[in-house]
Amino acid sequence: MLLPETAAETDLIEVVRITARPDTDAVVGDVLEIWVEEEARQALDLVSALPGGELHRCFAPAYGLRAHSSTDPLFEIAFCFRCHGALVLGRGLPSRLRGLQGFDPDSRPGRELLDLFRACAGTAGA
Repeated sequence: MLLPETAAETDLIEVVRITARPDTDAVVGDVLEIWVEEEARQALDLVSALPGGELHRCFAPAYGLRAHSSTDPLFEIAFCFRCHGALVLGRGLPSRLRGLQGFDPDSRPGRELLDLFRACAGTAGA
């Protein structure tokens, strides 16, 4: 999956349980956990390793990430593991990155990312 160049500046990630459909600039929901340093880097490595996939129609994302540098928000991603869509949001992102990208949720990185989200939500194995 394509990530913005600013991903390298990420110092922390908020893991979000999405409670409303994302608007044009933000993932809306409750923060489940905050990942810093190595946890944040591992999560972004999984996201960047997600292979492309065919998009389906539902787009009802359950989990998202908000990436921050030490001083600023960088970008946000809402993930729908049912329709294989990841919505990349953020001010100042290049148009080629902003919007819906397809990914393969059944790939190793997709399964690992979903497992991390579920662990944060306390629904591992659900």
